[in-house]
Amino acid sequence: MIAVHNLVKQYGKFTAVDGVSLDVPPGEIHGFLGPNGAGKTTTLRMIAGLLKPTSGRVEVNGHDVAKEPELAKASLGFIPDRPFIYDKLTAGEFLRFHAGLYGLDGKGVMDRVHEMLDLFELRRWENELVESFSHGMKQRLVMCAAFLHRPRAVAVDEPMVGLDPRGARLIKDVFRRMSERGVAILMSTHTLEVAQEMCQRLSIILKGKIVAQGTVDEVKKLAGGSDDHLTSVFLRLTGGSALQEIDEAV
Repeated sequence: MIAVHNLVKQYGKFTAVDGVSLDVPPGEIHGFLGPNGAGKTTTLRMIAGLLKPTSGRVEVNGHDVAKEPELAKASLGFIPDRPFIYDKLTAGEFLRFHAGLYGLDGKGVMDRVHEMLDLFELRRWENELVESFSHGMKQRLVMCAAFLHRPRAVAVDEPMVGLDPRGARLIKDVFRRMSERGVAILMSTHTLEVAQEMCQRLSIILKGKIVAQGTVDEVKKLAGGSDDHLTSVFLRLTGGSALQEIDEAV
C-alpha cells in the first residue's frame, strides 16, 4: 500500500506540493489527475524517494520512505514519465541488470525475466538491442522492470502516453491483473476515459493541493453534477484551465 501524509515540497518561496494526503490500499488502482504543473510528478517522485519532501511523510508497504528507504523502495515499483534505458543493452540484459539492483539472483531470475517479457509481449525481442525498440516497446520494457521484483505497490506517471490502442489495452489488462493480486497502483494520467474505466478512486490535484478525492461518483457529487464522463467534472474542479490537456478521445 501507499500512504501519503500531509506532503509538502517547496522550492524557495514556491510551493509545488501543498499538504497532499492520499492512500492506496492493496488491490486498488488510484487515479491521480490534474493539469500540467499541478504537482503530480513532484508528488510521485517524493513517493519513489527521488525527491526529499520539505515536510510530511510517505509510507510504502508500512515502511517510511525517509526512515527505511531501502525497505520502502524494495516494496515499490516506479515508472517515471521519462524513463531512462540503456540503449546498448538487450531487453534481457536490461532486465537482468535491473534484477541485480534489487539483489535478485539465482536460477529463478531468468524465469522471472521471461515471465515479465511474456506478460508484456516482448519475449521475441529478448536478445534485441533496446535502441531498436519503438517508444511503446520501451515503455513496456520499463514496466517489465517495475514489476520484476514483485512490488507490493507501484507508482506510475502517465503510463498510456505514446502507446497505440493495442499497447494501451495490454497495459490496462496487466494493471488489472496486478491489482487483483493485491498490488496497490497509483497512476497519474491526463486521459480521463482511462481514469473512469480503470480506477476505483481518484485524487484531483490543482496548484499543489488536493481539490477532490473519492470514488468516481463521489468526485462527481463534489463537483455538483452526475456527468457520464469525467471531462466536465474535471474542468469544473480545475477552473477550466486544463481544457487543452484532455485527451481528444474523451
